[in-house]
Amino acid sequence: MEPLAPGLLPAGIRSRFVSGVNGLDLHVLEAGYDVLGRPCLLLLHGFPELAYSWRHIMPKLADLGYHVVAPDQRGYGRTTGWDRDYDGDLDSFSLLNLVRDAMGLVAALGYRSVAAVIGHDYGSAVAAWCALIRPDVFRSAVLMSAPFAGPPELPLGPVQTPPRRSIDAELAALARPRKHYHAYYSTRAANADMVGAADGIADFLRGYFHVKSADWPGNRPHPLNAWTAEELAKLPTYYVMDLDKNMAETVAAEMPSAQAVAACRWLPAADLAIYAAEFGRTGFQGGLNWYRCHRTARHAALLQIFARLSIAVPSCFIAGAADWGTFQSPGAFERMQRVACAKMLGCHLIDGAGHWVQQERPDRVLELLGDFLRKTR
Repeated sequence: MEPLAPGLLPAGIRSRFVSGVNGLDLHVLEAGYDVLGRPCLLLLHGFPELAYSWRHIMPKLADLGYHVVAPDQRGYGRTTGWDRDYDGDLDSFSLLNLVRDAMGLVAALGYRSVAAVIGHDYGSAVAAWCALIRPDVFRSAVLMSAPFAGPPELPLGPVQTPPRRSIDAELAALARPRKHYHAYYSTRAANADMVGAADGIADFLRGYFHVKSADWPGNRPHPLNAWTAEELAKLPTYYVMDLDKNMAETVAAEMPSAQAVAACRWLPAADLAIYAAEFGRTGFQGGLNWYRCHRTARHAALLQIFARLSIAVPSCFIAGAADWGTFQSPGAFERMQRVACAKMLGCHLIDGAGHWVQQERPDRVLELLGDFLRKTR
């Protein structure tokens, strides 16, 4: 595996490998690497993204005086050493092991700590757990597009409530039968559905990025009242899908027009081609395994070790105002501010951005990150 060619990256960013990190050869992008002794920022992407998703903001964060590092996380891009088999080692994709990946990279780079860990989408969950578990290593945290509600609770006293039907069964029983995308991502067919999308992987990704962005007029998010099938059914179909459709079919129904594609400045064809080439080579199974592991009882039980802990280091939250991700888990956004983050310095919803906030509105994200880093440096 070769690094990304310099011509594919903005000026000031380089691509290289860091070997022997928790069993991985990690592909990383770096900016601000040419000055020794700088504090480090660790940037963690989500699904279906790559280190490349931070390309717009890395050089300018380096201009603020930081060594900025963004890995292709376990299961993604040019990073190797992870299990690609659906029937392979699912535990390696647990949140605790992803924290170990992050800690291993920090150590391999020669740091005892980083000034901030910044995570987007599922990378936000990894960043939150990094800061929760090892505040000595991750001295502040920025969570983007996915609120952190805190660790799962241990029940106090004997459990009195009778078992109830799973949310999967409740969604399937609706008048318009539905399924949660986490459940779909856990199926054996999900990877093949997306890799083998009828119009090709590039068009699938174009549609997926479009429908979760501010460019799609259907994104008008608002809080949901409860974790019930009736409330969850208010989410767009890329979160709560029609029962008889896969994700490629779901996205195909909302494909942008040729005019909308031409007008999209935040994801031009050349940038989309990077994503399509990488996922065309690796598939999506690595990223899907994160969702599969999250749904296991074993994983939830392990995380209960940290019940009632909150993130003690300074934190902030950034998302697009047109991002349903802020509200897809009812109550998480509010609990994050009230309980899960003890030193939250700001909570920002950016106009003109959807889920891909650091790509859609990089200048505003940089303003907010710069302000946060000045307060915490």
